[in-house]
Amino acid sequence: MEMKKRINLELRDRAPEEVTELVLDNCLCVNGEIEGLNDTFKKLEFLSMANVELSSLARLPSLNKLRKLELSDNIISGGLEVLAEKCPNLTYLNLSGNKIKDLSTVEALDEEDDDDYVEEGEEEEEEEEEGLRGEKRKRDAEDDGEEEDD
Repeated sequence: MEMKKRINLELRDRAPEEVTELVLDNCLCVNGEIEGLNDTFKKLEFLSMANVELSSLARLPSLNKLRKLELSDNIISGGLEVLAEKCPNLTYLNLSGNKIKDLSTVEALDEEDDDDYVEEGEEEEEEEEEGLRGEKRKRDAEDDGEEEDD
């Protein structure tokens, strides 16, 4: 069954705007591209396209709410940078069983965490600020709060 037909069956008389999960596993995509999926799937949070002979993500629509994407057992070998752009809230991605040969292919998905990023020179400023806060002084036995008996 072709992907377009499968999407229509999966909708089950619902509008694409209402769908949060879509499972298209084992259907056929034409020319290795996504067909029938478009920007109207605004609430889609889970999409599974396992074993659909997908080779390209170029026609992936913008899916801003998508959190989980299952793409296992396809023939994808690159072009993953489109995921960072079209699916900004993606937290789970399965690419197992694809034609990815090199880790550099998935580097496009590696987003730097702003909290850990330190500009050059910032680290030195932080160390200087810590030095200005002062140091704990050592207490003498007399400062322990115990009074001596005379």
